[in-house]
Amino acid sequence: MTVAPHKYSGLSRKYQVEKMFDNISPSYDFLNHLLSFNIDKIWRKKAIARLSRFQPVTILDIATGTADFAIAASRLKPGKIIGVDLSDNMLSIGKKKVKRRGLSELITLRKGDSENIQYKDNSFDAVTVGFGLRNFDKLEKGLSEIYRVLNPGGALVVLEFSQPENFFFRKLYLFYLTMLLPKLGHIISRNRGAYLYFPESVLKFPYGNEFIIILEKVGFEKCEYFVQTMGIATIYICRKPNITA
Repeated sequence: MTVAPHKYSGLSRKYQVEKMFDNISPSYDFLNHLLSFNIDKIWRKKAIARLSRFQPVTILDIATGTADFAIAASRLKPGKIIGVDLSDNMLSIGKKKVKRRGLSELITLRKGDSENIQYKDNSFDAVTVGFGLRNFDKLEKGLSEIYRVLNPGGALVVLEFSQPENFFFRKLYLFYLTMLLPKLGHIISRNRGAYLYFPESVLKFPYGNEFIIILEKVGFEKCEYFVQTMGIATIYICRKPNITA
């Protein structure tokens, strides 16, 4: 994947993504909800509902951003949730949201590289990723790290943008994604590069069966996916094999 041109384009992709999210952090939540017509909140609830059957005690939220997925996961009443992200500014906003909701004892947010997770093997019952995988520099490496830190039998739940299959809805969606959204994002955030990058990252990310193949290649099993809102987003759920079974 490449990153759309912006003022950090001469630097590494990982650093570009970090600084891009640092820059758009003040308007990130507002734009996310506005540009998705608040449907993203419904998608998160559905993803967490899928996770509930595993009854995880320890959860790692990868690319946590402003902690929306970590906060949604708190409904499961686990013992501990840790969110990691590269962007200091996004984490700062996330920490304020966590504190306002009285969840500071449950949710801990830390700066960290999702492709080099700083936790031991077999450390978490579940890993969640909401709209973060498409920003990985090396997707399979990041997924292998997630696999490593999951306990045997642990679950991975991913919520990520995808592409509609219906011809007419796809045409409408692509017009919105590539033409309208970058202009709206630029007007509100004053960051043109970030909202050029957004549609590019969505269109390049593997989805549906293509992504399931990658998950299985890494070692996950019982992989399923659930299309949301005619294909705008997809929930993926899979497990690390229970080697003790």
